[in-house]
Amino acid sequence: MEKEIMDAMAMKRALTRITYEIIERNRGVENIVIIGIKTRGVFLAQRIAERLKQLENVEVPVGELNVTAYRDDIHQLDDDSKISEKPHFDFSLEEKKVILVDDVLYTGRTIRAAMDAIMDIGRPKRINLAILVDRGHRELPIRADFVGKNIPTAQNEKIEVFVSEIDDEDSVKIANDK
Repeated sequence: MEKEIMDAMAMKRALTRITYEIIERNRGVENIVIIGIKTRGVFLAQRIAERLKQLENVEVPVGELNVTAYRDDIHQLDDDSKISEKPHFDFSLEEKKVILVDDVLYTGRTIRAAMDAIMDIGRPKRINLAILVDRGHRELPIRADFVGKNIPTAQNEKIEVFVSEIDDEDSVKIANDK
């Protein structure tokens, strides 16, 4: 059984609120870069950057990050594959305020992997985390700085985020994991 917990308007409002919070906390957008975690985090990051441009009239750089090679729960990768899959951006991270964006925060392992990848690239001034949905059940001491919606879940439930760019709809649904 699947239940919609955010529709397109609710997602838009949550991302707009996150955008305003980013501006307020950083006193503007100077030295900010946004990095989206593949796959859906990239589209959310692009939407936040578009909203920042509308509000602040500044183009904020957006990068994509694939953290698969940095996951500690995928053991078949060796050190050579980590090196070959290092992320590359068109911008430097040195002394930047990085806003890391993902769709769902669960155990924290994806975010830890993303921070490892970022630190391999450069040394940002700060890393903040923006999440559309925080579902709880952390295994690592990681929390989001900007949260669209907190949705406490049971272990047997799954949060599914749909974005129009690849799913032809914007919504967040909760389902029982079979």
